[in-house]
Amino acid sequence: MILLGACAGWSLITAAAHGGRPEGMLLAVLAVAAGYAAGRVSGALLPVAAPSAGAAAGLALAVTLPALSPGPWYAAPLGHAGATAALLALATGAACCAAWATAVPALRLALWALACAVVTAGAVLGSTAGCVAGAAVLLCSLAAGSARGRGVWLAGTAVAAGLVAATIWAVAGDALPGGLAGALEGRFTAHRVRVWRDALWLAGRNSGLGIGPGRFGDLSPATPRTPLSDGKPHSAPLQQAAEQGLVGVLLLVAVFCWVLYALWRAPRPTPVALTAGAALAALAALASVSNALSFTTVTSGAALLAGWATARPWTGGPPAPRL
Repeated sequence: MILLGACAGWSLITAAAHGGRPEGMLLAVLAVAAGYAAGRVSGALLPVAAPSAGAAAGLALAVTLPALSPGPWYAAPLGHAGATAALLALATGAACCAAWATAVPALRLALWALACAVVTAGAVLGSTAGCVAGAAVLLCSLAAGSARGRGVWLAGTAVAAGLVAATIWAVAGDALPGGLAGALEGRFTAHRVRVWRDALWLAGRNSGLGIGPGRFGDLSPATPRTPLSDGKPHSAPLQQAAEQGLVGVLLLVAVFCWVLYALWRAPRPTPVALTAGAALAALAALASVSNALSFTTVTSGAALLAGWATARPWTGGPPAPRL
């Protein structure tokens, strides 16, 4: 709550300094807080049914609303939209968490089948990133069944997400060797790379308070030249750096690290915690190369998954006295 309050407060400070529009950030903070609270409560009461329903809902949203973004559908490797890919990754994680939480063999098999169906849906929908991210979460969840500790696994997911963000930052700063930079830039649209570089340029000129939340589309040189642009840099770390300065980036990283810490300390079975960590790391990677976190369905879904994976199962009796 302290970190979320700091995120909301800093967005108001940067908006007041530059006349920004903090409504989007405040809505995201509200969605995360509400989703996490709902996940903790429903996960305590219904540790299997709640994530199962969440997985089915995520799959239904991805199938019935493939165009979650009001802007253009960007080219490979993101497929239709970063939000769709993120929903598929979160739905896979929720189905796998539910599978590890149940002791009924038939139900566990059905939930593994649901996770496989979500991954397959990514391929059918043309969301390459959603299919790959879902498959990675599924494989990590299967491997988590033999894990003996959480710390190394969760640290590995944090490093993987950090490497993706650092690579995108390096692409924006033209800091990679020529061959590697050309290969990576070839996987994204030219417009996407331009807005990344605009975001890094704006962040360098306004590293303290940023340019103000919601103002990237107004000040980015590349955005006005694209009629269908949604005015976002399609990278959560770069957007935070440009609009809210280095403090905004540190707050974003702190929230992600706190979630991993909560999973490390969670009373749920280790495979459940590690599966949720893998799904949230996949979301972090997708958010580094897309505008996935700009959608309430994604932010609330991520918070729900974190709540389910950290919920303390309800025993129905009074707490045991401390001796």
